[in-house]
Amino acid sequence: MGKGKLEKYKEVSAFSNTLELTNFQDEESEKPRGRWHTDVFGNDNPIVLELACGKGTYTLELARRNPQKNFIGVDIKGHRIWKGAKEALEEDLDNVRFLRIYIDHLDEYFAPKEVDEIWITFPDPYPRHSNRTKRLSSPKFLKIYQSVMKPEGVVHFKTDSNELFSFTKKVVRKSGCEVQDRVEEIYDERPDDELLTIQTHFEKRHLEKGRSISYIKFSLLGSNITWTLD
Repeated sequence: MGKGKLEKYKEVSAFSNTLELTNFQDEESEKPRGRWHTDVFGNDNPIVLELACGKGTYTLELARRNPQKNFIGVDIKGHRIWKGAKEALEEDLDNVRFLRIYIDHLDEYFAPKEVDEIWITFPDPYPRHSNRTKRLSSPKFLKIYQSVMKPEGVVHFKTDSNELFSFTKKVVRKSGCEVQDRVEEIYDERPDDELLTIQTHFEKRHLEKGRSISYIKFSLLGSNITWTLD
């Protein structure tokens, strides 16, 4: 029988490659904002985030293929992060860290221009109209990303939800973001793409159900995210 949630929460708290919001709740504990290069990774390599990383499948695979970059998986669910963090420790992946926080607090943990890239893979689509501001591609979140990313930084967004993909394209267009790549159906158009065909647990399940997997890459450079959802 596998480890239970409480046991995983307790164990992940002690992992050397994982930082948690509870680590910074006393006055003496300073958040790593502006210190990821110097104090956490000890190098000047580009920083890449995977938001809502779950078990960290994408984070780990990107890190294995790009040792010249630093990768941080961000999620609030410690029992999911546990798997990726444990695997990274076992493989001695020095370019991987995990951060257990709420994503809408991202700008409390990263300084302006500290992040080079963001990956968002299979986030909760929040299909109800009333929950659309919770979607990780809503204007609310794009503003947060813009506040921590370098001007030339890019966002990679991958989903199986047609509704969420259409919503994201609309937000990107209305915000004036620069679309650098767009794939309506990855496995029809780019079946040999090494990065886009990395498969998470959720993606494998989606593919088994015959769902389409879509992708968009965009830059926030020059965007004007001032409008609100109607």
